[in-house]
Amino acid sequence: MVIDAHAHVTAPDKLYVYKAGILAHRGGHGRGSAGATDDDITKALKAPVFGGSSHLDQLKEAGIDMQLISPRPYQMMTSESPKLVQWFTEETNAIIARQAKLFPNVFRGVCGLPLTPGIPVQNVVPYLDKCVKEDGFVGCLLNPDPGECSGRETPALGDRYWYPLYEKMVELDIPGHIHSTGCKSDRLTYSLHFINEENIGVVSLLTSNVFNDFPKLKIVVSHGGGAIPYQWARFEASALRRGERFSERMRKLYYDTVLYSSDSLALLIKTVGADRCLFGTERPGIGTVKDPQTGRWLDETRHLIDAFAWLSAAEKRMIFEDNAKKVFKLEVGASSEAAS
Repeated sequence: MVIDAHAHVTAPDKLYVYKAGILAHRGGHGRGSAGATDDDITKALKAPVFGGSSHLDQLKEAGIDMQLISPRPYQMMTSESPKLVQWFTEETNAIIARQAKLFPNVFRGVCGLPLTPGIPVQNVVPYLDKCVKEDGFVGCLLNPDPGECSGRETPALGDRYWYPLYEKMVELDIPGHIHSTGCKSDRLTYSLHFINEENIGVVSLLTSNVFNDFPKLKIVVSHGGGAIPYQWARFEASALRRGERFSERMRKLYYDTVLYSSDSLALLIKTVGADRCLFGTERPGIGTVKDPQTGRWLDETRHLIDAFAWLSAAEKRMIFEDNAKKVFKLEVGASSEAAS
């Protein structure tokens, strides 16, 4: 079985019409709802998206049996007013939960949290509790920069500010998946912002007391850990001066394989170990484009990992299936509804 641990929702257009409306009236017309029906949700999954085919067809094309889907981060506008962020987050999560119920052998939900700058993190803890216990979500997105690079900063992930959320994640036995949202900076795109925040998140967590205080905490880092697997020795030097090894502490975290080249995937796996890597494609998404030199989609990365002769069959199974089942506590069968 192949489980894609990093993917985002393909939602009906009604969700984004709803977003445009609440941004336009700033909440003055009341909350309302996206009004998406089960039929709307199913049609969105079966309609052509980036790459030309549908979300469900692209899973078949890439050999993916199950996806863990979360809100599309750049859409989440977490630097807007708390009321609007909460409304849109709840509407988005509601569609994800319904997709998982409509296609239970294909999708599981990873919820977004309506955290905004200046709001105590404990404010979102009851909502996370509801998402897991009532709506069936198996994890949450951990957004390290709700201010979206606007200058309104939130403490780094190693700070005690985050402890109420970590405590709830441990209680629920769910992982947090590090992924920032949009970016308001004129100096960088949201894709670069994602990588920067992953770098900051990894270093902050691994140079803090978080895993001493929460030894059972599970955190997955998006996009192969940003640049840290490439730059790890820089942090090893300072760690050695403290009598530690940064490279060993890197194994406190899990990393998805949303990387689109053989060399980068090999570097990640060799740096952190196959037992700390979860297969991910983010398909359909930014990597859903064909390389004219190879004729392959960039995000059809299963074949890249399959081609690693230095990985054993057991290690490949860890990456494709076992690690995601363990981290997200997935109870799944061997079949998929992606073809339906």
